[in-house]
Amino acid sequence: MTTNGTADVTDADDSDAEKVTDEAVDEATQDDDAATETETQPEQRAGIVRQVARGARARVGVILLVAALVASAGVAVWLYFEQYRPDRATSPAAAIVALDAAKNGTVALLSYSPESLDKDFAAAKSHLTGDFLSYYTQFTEQIVTPAAKQKSVKTTAAVMRAAVSELHPDSAVVLVFINQNTVSKENPDGSFAASAVKVGLKKINDTWLIGSFDPV
Repeated sequence: MTTNGTADVTDADDSDAEKVTDEAVDEATQDDDAATETETQPEQRAGIVRQVARGARARVGVILLVAALVASAGVAVWLYFEQYRPDRATSPAAAIVALDAAKNGTVALLSYSPESLDKDFAAAKSHLTGDFLSYYTQFTEQIVTPAAKQKSVKTTAAVMRAAVSELHPDSAVVLVFINQNTVSKENPDGSFAASAVKVGLKKINDTWLIGSFDPV
């Protein structure tokens, strides 16, 4: 009896020990899993934070790019409408301005009086530009002025008709028909002449100036 009792007790102890061991292993495993989860969670959170930060930076970059594109587009639109408009530069209103410049310049070029030569020539030169300005200055000083003073030559010009034949943003050509009356000591009754000229205009600082003056 004693031997069997001892054996039973031993088996019971062994069974209890095994249970304790299994429970300890399970607890250790659970502890390890918990520790692993605890360690993994910060890493996962850090990864999520990095992804969010990258996404935010990407969105900010896109927003800045869109803003830059919108701003540049706005500048381009402003420049188009305010600084350079080919259609506006060749519109009927622009043609009228060029036409008036050609007509007024032509009258100034062909009208002068011996009593006011300097004033008349200065007014004419304010309508001219480029090589033609240089030519007109030399021509009036060397030829017109001596003859006008010596013979008391006075001319008066009037534009009868004019039309724009070419119009570009910075240049134009206007056909002008003129009546000119000239009186002098030799011909006090005066002489009448009708002619046509092709007036070449250039836009300088938003002002139409005559750059060429060619008889037709």
